[in-house]
Amino acid sequence: MAHGGDVINELTTDHREVDDLFDRIERAEPGSPERRNLTDRLTIELVRHSVAEEEYLYPAVRRHLRDGNTLADKEIADHGRVEELLKDLEGRDAADPEFNYLLAQLRTEVEAHVRDEETHLFVQLQAACAPGELERLGDEVRSAKRLAPTRPLPNAPDAPPADTFLEPGTGLVDRVRDFVTRRGK
Repeated sequence: MAHGGDVINELTTDHREVDDLFDRIERAEPGSPERRNLTDRLTIELVRHSVAEEEYLYPAVRRHLRDGNTLADKEIADHGRVEELLKDLEGRDAADPEFNYLLAQLRTEVEAHVRDEETHLFVQLQAACAPGELERLGDEVRSAKRLAPTRPLPNAPDAPPADTFLEPGTGLVDRVRDFVTRRGK
């Protein structure tokens, strides 16, 4: 599956890439620099994906779906739990005994979130939105991912307008730090 197209295709492609990263992390030698690097790449992808969903997908869910506010709030709460785990992982060496435990918890949370989105939320959104709206949302999500932060900020605001002002600047700083440190390469 390639990136592009409507929002559902774009986010589903992200989900498959995250699945692949989890599999690669599990195959990497425990405690190895490769395992740490792959976890950094996973973190970058999950944070960018979450920011894009919170900025564009969930507002569309609120507008177009019956019980949209409840659904969006649940998904944002899922993101909060994932960001807390990512923040805990961020400061740990891959050889830390807690690293594997946190990674397993993260995978469980992410897989449950993905399963829920793909089997319920995306199906409902596809039924409620015109194809042009889904295409527009896909473009917005791709644009948001390019500018999004790459490090977890579990205490950052996740609702407009505060998130709108914070993300571009934080994203730029994160990408510069990642470039200089070669994080996620």
